Amino acid sequence: MLSLGFMFLSGVVVFCLNYKHLLMTLFSIEFLVLSLYSMFFLFLLMCGCELYFTLIFLVFSVCEGALGLGVLVTLLRSHGNDFISSLSVLSW
Repeated sequence: MLSLGFMFLSGVVVFCLNYKHLLMTLFSIEFLVLSLYSMFFLFLLMCGCELYFTLIFLVFSVCEGALGLGVLVTLLRSHGNDFISSLSVLSW
C-alpha cells in the first residue's frame, strides 16, 4: 500500500513539474489514474465488496484518456507541437 502512495505522489510531482509539454502531462495523469485504480481495487478487495465499481472507474478513465489524445492530436494539427506555451486563448 505504501508503494501505491509513492506512485500517486510521484505522479502528482511529475504533473506539477512538467507543465510545458501536453504529452508528458497526459502521461502523468494516466499514471495517477493507474495508481488510483490499484488503490481502489485493493480497498474494495479488502472490504469484501463487489468489484463492479472498478469496471466503471476503468471505463471513465479510458474515456478520459481518449479525450486527452483527441486534444493532443488537435493541438498538433493546429500548432505543430505540443508546447502549452504556444497556445493563446485568442487563437481559439
